[in-house]
Amino acid sequence: MSNLNFHGVRQGLRVLLLGVALAAAGVAHSASVDLLDTPATVDQHADRAVLLAVVRAGQRLVAVGERGIVLLSDDSGVSWVQSRSVPSSVALTAVSFVDADHGWAVGHGGVILHSEDGGQTWGKQLDGKLAAQLEWQGAQAQSAVDPQGAQRRFGAAQQLVAEGADKPFLAVYFADSQHGLVVGAYGLAMLTDDAGVHWRSVGSELDNPGGMHLYAILGDAQGVVIVGEQGTLLRGTALGQPFSRVQSPYHGTWFGAVRVARGQDLIFGLKGNAYRLEEGGQWQPVETGERSSLTAGKQLADGSLVVASEGGRLLRSNDHGQHFQPLAASVLDGSTITDLTQSADGALVLTGPRGVKRVTILAANRETAQ
Repeated sequence: MSNLNFHGVRQGLRVLLLGVALAAAGVAHSASVDLLDTPATVDQHADRAVLLAVVRAGQRLVAVGERGIVLLSDDSGVSWVQSRSVPSSVALTAVSFVDADHGWAVGHGGVILHSEDGGQTWGKQLDGKLAAQLEWQGAQAQSAVDPQGAQRRFGAAQQLVAEGADKPFLAVYFADSQHGLVVGAYGLAMLTDDAGVHWRSVGSELDNPGGMHLYAILGDAQGVVIVGEQGTLLRGTALGQPFSRVQSPYHGTWFGAVRVARGQDLIFGLKGNAYRLEEGGQWQPVETGERSSLTAGKQLADGSLVVASEGGRLLRSNDHGQHFQPLAASVLDGSTITDLTQSADGALVLTGPRGVKRVTILAANRETAQ
């Protein structure tokens, strides 16, 4: 396991954007250990920073990105303010809230942050230094029942300790206010059963022997799906249970997944590839008309689906992901879309290398129809 070269991980869009942002700021990756303990600074242009994820927290919107920036909006994305207190200034790659108050953000350096006040202030629960120790403890516990597997895990733990806090988490999912999972580069995975007070390494419980990068988690009462590079597709019945590998319909990288109906998922990723899981368990290819990578997706309040592309385009489906039509290009600026969500008033809110953008869906539909 070598040091993570962000420019070398071409399949990981968020990782690539993170590398670009750090390079532009003149910050070496090896400096991330110091950044873990350096609070994020207030930036009057934070809404134009590289932002990598956005989520709803009740009626509020929370967006995260480079240099530990966390932005909050209480008017459906029309205006934004920066969080008052973020203890680390590493790039944040993903964020999840279970209600209006309780949320978690993850990112570079193996950082996991927690908020209990809707994102106004944050505390650090974990970083890469502690994650390496937890991996070592996990190997010790495993040695009693699986000596061979524990030996491989000891080797991985030694490398984590030697290389320091340079591995990012890339996705976070909480099933409720207590039970959560974070995953990231080289198959890193941490689980909590007590709202993040304690974390344990569960990478050995995922059927990911190649240590592939894991980019997204889809979960609800129907189960949990993890997607990642080189066709990695893992499924578990619930958090805390082992995850088994699912035969992937495509061997390129998956960047995301959306549950479109009971027992039916849409997965999407590299070069515009998307597949829909039918009720009988068969994967059906979906023609999106997009050739750049699909980077994010969301089921909207009206049941329709929207997916976004690296090329800065939005595609919408009104039939549970069987067919997609582009939304009007004129409402967008062509820059990469890293994530999207729907605001309380129904607008789409997008993040990317140029910050945050609000798109009114009805306006987009009218322009598409003309």
